[in-house]
Amino acid sequence: MTSQVSSPAEQADETVVGEQRKPGGTKDVRRLDRVIIRFAGDSGDGMQLTGDRFTSETAAFGNDLSTLPNFPAEIRAPAGTLPGVSSFQLHFADHDILTPGDAPNVLVAMNPAALKANIGDVPRGAEIIVNTDEFTKRAMQKVGYDSSPLEDGSLDGYQLHPVPLTTLTVEALKDFDLTRKEAERSKNMFALGLLSWMYHRPTEGTERFLRSKFAKKPDIAAANIAAFRAGWNFGETTEDFAVSYEVAPAAKTFPVGTYRNISGNLALAYGLITASRQADLPLFLGSYPITPASDILHELSRHKNFGVRTFQAEDEIAGIGAALGAAFGGSLAVTTTSGPGVALKSETIGLAVSLELPLLVVDIQRGGPSTGLPTKTEQADLLQAMYGRNGEAPVPVVAPCTPADCFDAAVEAARIALTYRTPVMLLSDGYLANGSEPWRIPELDELPDLSVQFAQGPNHTLEDGTEVFWPYKRDPQSLARPWAVPGTPGLEHRIGGIEKEDGTGNISYAPANHDFMVRIRQAKIDGIDVPDVEVDDPHGAGTLVLGWGSTYGPITAAVRRLRAAGESIGQAHLRHLNPFPKNLGAVLKAYDKVVIPEMNLGQLATLIRARYLVDARSYNQVNGMPFKAEQLAAALKEAIDG
Repeated sequence: MTSQVSSPAEQADETVVGEQRKPGGTKDVRRLDRVIIRFAGDSGDGMQLTGDRFTSETAAFGNDLSTLPNFPAEIRAPAGTLPGVSSFQLHFADHDILTPGDAPNVLVAMNPAALKANIGDVPRGAEIIVNTDEFTKRAMQKVGYDSSPLEDGSLDGYQLHPVPLTTLTVEALKDFDLTRKEAERSKNMFALGLLSWMYHRPTEGTERFLRSKFAKKPDIAAANIAAFRAGWNFGETTEDFAVSYEVAPAAKTFPVGTYRNISGNLALAYGLITASRQADLPLFLGSYPITPASDILHELSRHKNFGVRTFQAEDEIAGIGAALGAAFGGSLAVTTTSGPGVALKSETIGLAVSLELPLLVVDIQRGGPSTGLPTKTEQADLLQAMYGRNGEAPVPVVAPCTPADCFDAAVEAARIALTYRTPVMLLSDGYLANGSEPWRIPELDELPDLSVQFAQGPNHTLEDGTEVFWPYKRDPQSLARPWAVPGTPGLEHRIGGIEKEDGTGNISYAPANHDFMVRIRQAKIDGIDVPDVEVDDPHGAGTLVLGWGSTYGPITAAVRRLRAAGESIGQAHLRHLNPFPKNLGAVLKAYDKVVIPEMNLGQLATLIRARYLVDARSYNQVNGMPFKAEQLAAALKEAIDG
């Protein structure tokens, strides 16, 4: 996770540090402390790949960064239409940053649809690079342009750079044995080369990547590299780009260590593998592909060498059923899904509660209800995670706060599941899953010991002196029942969804026993050891902003802006949502006002009001996009003054 040291520069859209003349050259070099770039084009233009490569080089250079990929739900929307626009926003800086940025300083628009879909987010004075070859009359009419925005004066308030990207790419590749259509596909690499020149990004990594990606098609690799170099050379030689920019590495931001750029889903996959190794258990994933969780299945399937077994089931119910069976068999069991899949898995989650077996249910939240917005983000599954099962079926809930934090959250969820013998809900979301940031690779001695002790023999003595195994005899501290691996002699026992008798595990319909079992299962969850919530409040403020999950970055950026402007405000962020930290009630009661921003209609606020009788104020957004720091700062300022 990146450093969380306050930085007033987070409040500015762009800060010019200085200017210098490039040695031996004729163009100015302007030094900035941070930049926000958005690549936008048709879903077939390779914008995600372009953004990912620019991000990788930026990470290798040593900048702090945060990304926001944004792509359509359709596999292939009609070319040149607004629903088909795909974009990738990258915020990088020479200091600690927390969000992908509110508004881009540079927009690269590959066609009229990309320009129209994104121009509303671009502030006046920003740079816009457009591929003029795509601004044909038909293409503009398709998205509602009556006249060319490149000629009608509507873009006069911006620094417009019209570049015939397609023509220049085809010309650069004329010596290759490619059709015009094949050559045009490399225009994203031309754009990447141009931006790499503009911001002094390293180039060697991208060229290595292209050689590796197209290793079986060396001609295609060579063509893409040629287009990439042509874009860099175009920036160097054209008169249209008189200035290039430098953003120094964030040398003071990161603690000493080895870093890599990582997305939330990749971090989560690595966290699951790490947890299985620290527990010395095989990792089993039973899953059904669903956006935006599928990347975890894809990644884990690559790591059989770490004892990982992945099972792509025929549906969501089969996926969790197989995972629960693996838990019964002694594996660290996981099932991954999104909100619609959690609904289908709910009965089996309830079965896992009854069986009291460790199981990780990873929910990468997306917009709902039903199929909803598959590629957009939301935090609206909290109440489903808390209560979305029949009967009293309490489940711990853990939520990461940044892409890199998904690693630690996965390890923590595994700790709870293994220690307390319970299914655990891990609530990430599409913003964290697809976004990325630098991650310090932990040292082995920093990782927790998750080793478990399986039941080996009898654990109870009957009145006649007979030693027997009771599958529901509990540890007095954790209230966890013993975990008996099938096939262990003498440890045969019943499993199933019908209520168990305390201790023996026999089927029981006795009212008093059911009352006891319901309460003991709840007491087990309530007694889970979780850290106290930490409060960041250097000035003794009267207002507290409380968040959970992926709102951490925008909330913290907004708090920094307010403090830089002289306001006092406290901040606390929840990782553990069930059970809540034991000190949370005291923290909330210490403030006159509590504001809870959420990407839902107030689910955490509902829980807080009910549990602590605090008049928490909700600030909500459900538009499929993360909060912007500026809008949150304005809302929090209003709460402070109100």
